[in-house]
Amino acid sequence: MYINDTNIGFYIVALIIGLIVGQFVDWMNKRLPEYKKVFTKEIFKEYKMNFKPNYILMVITAVIYIILVYVFGIQKNFIENLTLIKYLILTPMLLSAFVIDYRLQIIPNRLNLTMFEVGIVIAFLYGTSNVAITIDMLLGMLVGAGIFLVITLIGGLIYGKEAMGFGDVKLMGALGLYFGVSNILLISVMSFLIGAILGIILIISKIKKSDEYIPFGPFIVISTFITIMIPFNILLNVLMTILTLGMYQK
Repeated sequence: MYINDTNIGFYIVALIIGLIVGQFVDWMNKRLPEYKKVFTKEIFKEYKMNFKPNYILMVITAVIYIILVYVFGIQKNFIENLTLIKYLILTPMLLSAFVIDYRLQIIPNRLNLTMFEVGIVIAFLYGTSNVAITIDMLLGMLVGAGIFLVITLIGGLIYGKEAMGFGDVKLMGALGLYFGVSNILLISVMSFLIGAILGIILIISKIKKSDEYIPFGPFIVISTFITIMIPFNILLNVLMTILTLGMYQK
């Protein structure tokens, strides 16, 4: 049986791996804020003695993995599967960034650095077949970090405090390696739009106070997943329509 030209067996594998990875994300969320190693023998000792499955993260990760297989399919060779592979690797790191930033208002340097390290490797793997892709990804890193760095510095000058944390700057720089210039610009615009909408909702619903800090990392993560799963042209048209109040015509 095939779904979107992909054997159903691959979806079952994605489901199982997603459940396992989702539980691993829960482990990351406990270790990274405490500056402890993630890959350690303690993972087996602690989980054997005090294992508590995080069903929410497990289900979310499994669903995302299934969607990724549906959207990108399984191709014939490694390079053709590289897009799927990079998003499968990126997903747990994005989920961890979302949870940790939401809870503690930080994005651990170790997490951002790992995203960057993996992104560099993937960028140069693309270069084995098309150097232009590698160049675009490296430029995406500069653009993503540059936009948020400028906003942070200007916010500091105007308001006397950071408009957003430097963790967000590092996150956007790392993500630029996965998405290139066009998509990282799309993620930037979308994250501010989603941030504004959800920020207003949180304040109106009194979940957050108007002068209370709202972490920006979760908005970046949401925008990133949307960009992964919806084609660029569709997202661009929707954003242009929203930003021009319906006056934009393709």
